[in-house]
Amino acid sequence: MKKRLLIPVLAIGILVSTASFKSDFFEIAKQIEIFTTLFKELNMNYVDEVTPAILMDKAIKGMLEDLDPYTVYWNEQAVEDARINNAGVYTGIGAAARSEKDKIVIVEPYQDYPADKAGLKAGDEIIKIGNVRLADFEDDAGELLKGAPGSTVEVTYLRQGKTNTATITRSAVDVKAVPYYKLINNDIGYIVLTTFNRKTTVETKAALEDLKEQGAKKIILDLRGNPGGLLNEAINIVNLFVPKGEVITTTKSVIEKYNKTYKTMQDPIDTEIPLVVLVNGRSASASEIVSGGLQDLDRAVVVGARSFGKGLVQRPKKLTYGTLLKVTISRYYTPSGRCIQALDYWNRDENGDPIRVDAKEYNKFKTKGGRTVYDGGGIMPDVQVETAVFSPITTALLKDNVIFNYATKYYYSHQLADWQNFTFSESDFQDFLSFLKQNNFSYETETEKEFAEALRRSEDDDLKKEINSSYNALMAAIEVAKDKAIVAKKAEIKSLLSDEILKRYFYRDGLYNYQVENNPEILEAIAVLSNENRYRNILK
Repeated sequence: MKKRLLIPVLAIGILVSTASFKSDFFEIAKQIEIFTTLFKELNMNYVDEVTPAILMDKAIKGMLEDLDPYTVYWNEQAVEDARINNAGVYTGIGAAARSEKDKIVIVEPYQDYPADKAGLKAGDEIIKIGNVRLADFEDDAGELLKGAPGSTVEVTYLRQGKTNTATITRSAVDVKAVPYYKLINNDIGYIVLTTFNRKTTVETKAALEDLKEQGAKKIILDLRGNPGGLLNEAINIVNLFVPKGEVITTTKSVIEKYNKTYKTMQDPIDTEIPLVVLVNGRSASASEIVSGGLQDLDRAVVVGARSFGKGLVQRPKKLTYGTLLKVTISRYYTPSGRCIQALDYWNRDENGDPIRVDAKEYNKFKTKGGRTVYDGGGIMPDVQVETAVFSPITTALLKDNVIFNYATKYYYSHQLADWQNFTFSESDFQDFLSFLKQNNFSYETETEKEFAEALRRSEDDDLKKEINSSYNALMAAIEVAKDKAIVAKKAEIKSLLSDEILKRYFYRDGLYNYQVENNPEILEAIAVLSNENRYRNILK
């Protein structure tokens, strides 16, 4: 009798599942048909001339804008750019650049690459490429700088208000995942890891083995500012320090096939060497898989500031005509079970903004050795350092490129012979404060946004006239508090200014050489590794 019942029950399950699939499929097909007919009629009948590609691009952006910012549509050029970034090798002028209206700003020319050899400096504003004025060019002007190895391009640029020209000979550019490593204090190996591309594991492993041969008995792995990259490379980096077969991350999704467990697959290099990992607010994604995995396995002490908090996994889905959809398919979890996603894009406030997760209000988890850690809001370091923090004022300064612009001003008004004698003095900081005033720097705090919204609502309640004077006094008090906040965050601001200035004179190598002797986060990492009892007690 039980066997007879089993078949009808199974049949009902299949029927429900099939019906659900058919219902979803029909709804998708229905909406596609509606959109296709609308798109066709709009293009054929609209009173003014419209461009189908532009309309479609806006339609796609509108469809994706309420999702998380990592679910994006890539055209053919964006697909090629992503392939180049992951490979770590491309052909171009060899400089980081920022596209702005009517110009391209050189952010950092790489030492001994084409832009550097042609004499371009950080802060130079390219206004013309060949015969093309960027003010008249509507597409991505950065594409004009690309070309075959050995080909040349002439650029016209502004530097300190003066117009200059330069001819750049393009070449292959090798973007190193590990741009710097060094033995410090005779027994501490320091490794800078800036991205997770296809060369990350090879370069990190080579650096680690070289440092051990030089006498390194402790290691600092610097992931500050590392935005992430390839997941498998993150797993492999952890694998350098932990045994084969350890779970490093799991991914969970409503779609069962995306639920996966990622374990270390190779024999490690060293499972005993004391290890410190440096992170800050710009350490994201794969960087958080590495730092979170090593923290949960009690394999490393994490030093710095809370990481960015990107716990979402994307997968590329090929579309037609060489385009691609990079879609969020799952969340990832550290070995202890934490999800470190900081922004909840599926639950938003009244302004439509994603809600920020506070790690302290979320669930407690235990590391392999029994230490308490929290989910949500990024990886919290075991040892926090003030200069590694990105406060709201610091974030505003970076977003508005104020620190970058001041470093440009400093470079053209100061002589600096070597990095050993550099100090960003108190008088320099006062000059920076004057620079902010001269350039009318301002930013809006969350408090101001809330009060402005309250004032708007008071108008609806016929209260605005009565509270307007109090509101103005409150805004004036906030402005004073904001000025004080800049001074209060002097340590972290001076640290960022020093880094940006040193790159102008001595490139990345000079910056890293300065940092290993002066940077507070690196000095704290050295202090942790130099005190064996402290290191062990943190991991207990």
